[in-house]
Amino acid sequence: MQASVELIGVTKRYGPAAVAVDDISLAIPSGSYCCLLGPSGCGKTSTLRMIAGHEEISEGDVLIGGTNVTDLPPVARGTAMMFQSYALFPHLTALENVAFGLRMRGVAKAERLRQAGEFLELVQLGSMKGRLPSQLSGGQQQRVALARALITHPKVLLLDEPLSALDPFLRTQMREELKRLQRELGITFIHVTHGQEEAMALSDIAVVMQNGRIAQAAPPREIFEKPASAFVARFIGGHNVVALPEGRFAVRTDRCRLGPAGQMPGHVSAIEYQGAAVRVVVATANGQTAEALLPDTLFHAAPIEPGAAVTLGWDAADAHPLPDAA
Repeated sequence: MQASVELIGVTKRYGPAAVAVDDISLAIPSGSYCCLLGPSGCGKTSTLRMIAGHEEISEGDVLIGGTNVTDLPPVARGTAMMFQSYALFPHLTALENVAFGLRMRGVAKAERLRQAGEFLELVQLGSMKGRLPSQLSGGQQQRVALARALITHPKVLLLDEPLSALDPFLRTQMREELKRLQRELGITFIHVTHGQEEAMALSDIAVVMQNGRIAQAAPPREIFEKPASAFVARFIGGHNVVALPEGRFAVRTDRCRLGPAGQMPGHVSAIEYQGAAVRVVVATANGQTAEALLPDTLFHAAPIEPGAAVTLGWDAADAHPLPDAA
C-alpha cells in the first residue's frame, strides 16, 4: 500500500542545542488512522506541525501522496488541521464557521452554505447550524471544528490533541465518532495524543515517541504485546518491567497472579479496587515493585490485606524480553 505521508530523516531544531525532533523516518499507509503519542516534550506536536507546514523543517523531507511538500505552504499540501482549542469564530454560526474555509477559496455563498450543511449533517449537528459557538457544548464545538476541517476535502486530516478538553464520557463518544468518520471518508488521520487508551482505541498504527525519536511504530496490539523497550512498556501501561537473573522482561499485569510459588516474592504494598478488577502492588526485598491486575471475583474469593507476604508469578510465555537499554 502506498504511503499517504512519509517522513524521511526529519529533524527540527529550535536553536543549536534544542533538538525537538531527531532524524525520524516514518511511512503512514494511505487511509489509515495514525496516533503519535508520548510524554510532553517528546516531539509529537512538532512532528504534526511540520507535516502541516506550520513549522519549518531543519533537515529532511515530508512527502504527501508521493509528492515532496517540504517547501510548500500549508494551503498547498492537501492537509487540514484541527486544533486543540477548536478556534471557532464566536460571531459566526455553526454553519458559517464550517463554510469559512470555502469562503477563503472563493466558493459562492449559496454553494458553500449548502456544502457546510452537508458536513454538519455528517457530524450529526444539522439541527444546530444556526447556533453560535457559545450556545454549543464542548463536544458540539469540536464537531463543528471537525466539519470545518473536513469540508476542504483534505488528503490528510491532522488532529492536535482534539479530545483533551472533554470529560471522560464525551471523550469516549468522540473517539467513536472520529473512527467512524475516518472509516467512512477513507482519508488518513494523524492524531497527536498523550493518552495511551486513546491511541489504543483509535489507531491502525501507533507511533510512540521518546526524546524526539521514534521508540516504536506498529499496530497498537503489537506494541502492547511486544513493547520494544522498557520505556514503551512503562508508557503504554498495563505492564511490569522486571529484572531477573536471566535478563529484563515486560510482563502484562493482567497475566500476573499471586500464590505460594512464583518468580517474585515480596509483600503487598497497595491494593486498589477498580470495579471489574483489583490492582495489587507487590514490593520485593531488592526494591522492585510489580503489579497484578486480578479479576474482581478472583480477588474477593481470597482477599488479602496490605502487608501480606505474597509471591508474584506468571507463565514463562507471558514474559517478553527487553533490551538492556532503557
